[in-house]
Amino acid sequence: MTDTQDGIRPFLAMDILKRAKVLESEGRSICHLELGEPGQPPAPGVIDAVAKALPSPQGYTNAKGLLDLRRRLSRYYAEQHGVDVDPDLIMATMGSSSGFILAFHTAFRPGAKIAITRPGYPAYVNTLAGLGFGVVEIPVHAANGWHLTGAEIAAAHARQPFEGLLFASPANPTGASVDRAGMADIVETCARLGVTFISDEIYHGLDYRGPSVSALELTRDAIVINSFSKYYCMTGWRIGWMVLPDALIRRAEILQQNLFISAPTLSQIAATAALDERDYSEAQKASYAQNRAVLSAGLRELGFDLPSPGDGAFYAYAGISRFSNDSLAFCETMLERAGVASAPGVDFDRVDGNGFIRFSYAGTRQSIEEGLERLRVFLAAGG
Repeated sequence: MTDTQDGIRPFLAMDILKRAKVLESEGRSICHLELGEPGQPPAPGVIDAVAKALPSPQGYTNAKGLLDLRRRLSRYYAEQHGVDVDPDLIMATMGSSSGFILAFHTAFRPGAKIAITRPGYPAYVNTLAGLGFGVVEIPVHAANGWHLTGAEIAAAHARQPFEGLLFASPANPTGASVDRAGMADIVETCARLGVTFISDEIYHGLDYRGPSVSALELTRDAIVINSFSKYYCMTGWRIGWMVLPDALIRRAEILQQNLFISAPTLSQIAATAALDERDYSEAQKASYAQNRAVLSAGLRELGFDLPSPGDGAFYAYAGISRFSNDSLAFCETMLERAGVASAPGVDFDRVDGNGFIRFSYAGTRQSIEEGLERLRVFLAAGG
């Protein structure tokens, strides 16, 4: 693993995937538990909408996105969260990834410090570093269910002040999700400290304890980022959205015009249709819940440390202290010898991640059961 001069590292889950594809090309069978990618295609209604749109030329849209999509997203917030969001404050993006870039450059000047949790999504650190922003990591712990609290935010800010907080609920890789009281604690703490809050809600809908809580239910000062990739099974369509405060929307629109022009038109049409296909998405969620139970029980039986199965998303962040103190080497060996692909914890936590690996249960029940059996044989043979 190599760092660039500014601290950017490879996305190791993608490196594991690349090696897994090589092994598959050589005839090996691989159980893919490394990526957070749903195992099913988008809903049939999404495919139908795209098929109907294809005969027409697909030119650029307004930089904010199709008005039909933004109006439908406004209705989504009314239906799912009981809040009134003006479509003019919504912007379609090329997945959440471009949303992060737009959020950082909209709300902050280069060099500003942004806080994130550790462990957390590796692209947070790498994107912030690559764009010239400072990173402040706030550690969260298994003993507290990997949950971030307002007290931890305040303590971190006292040690090293920061201008923004990027927080995901449900979270990658831990699956930790805050309830309404927990979100209120975070929102109120940020307001008190003068910290701009960016709420990453891309795993919304994939909560197993209750409804997902949006920051918009508690404040209109937050930047909210969401995506169709996870809940709607649309990873490769590269389509997401942002909701911004009134004071920031024009700057974000200008940046979108210049950096990305607009989100892909056909993907916006697909996304509009997806919002009316929640029954399909709920059926996928039900299968994830079953996978979650099977994987969690199987990992514990094999000796992995997994105090809780996670509140949401579709990941198990499992301790490997019984087997190894080098998560990348463990994942590489497991892939080569057992044909099971997973993501090393050091991807998500550069300090303590060597003691963990992340398994995704977004795929099929068959792949999880086969993966657990291969792990049993692999570990019985000494790893």
